[in-house]
Amino acid sequence: MRKAISFLVGVISGAMVGAVVAILLAPASGAELQERVRSRAQALIEEGKKAAAVRREELAAQLESFKRGDQPVTVPE
Repeated sequence: MRKAISFLVGVISGAMVGAVVAILLAPASGAELQERVRSRAQALIEEGKKAAAVRREELAAQLESFKRGDQPVTVPE
């Protein structure tokens, strides 16, 4: 029982020390960090939309080619 209590005290102490160190060494404030994450997420979403549009055009061209009975269109990977 005593070992369990000592372990829990150690875990709680370690968590508190870790939280303080993280706050002191954080490269940016909370609001600034949120804005960075938000802008990066928006950039990734836009990049994904562009890639999807390009792929959609490639697939549409392939579909038209198959409908006409032409040779298959090679799509670069």
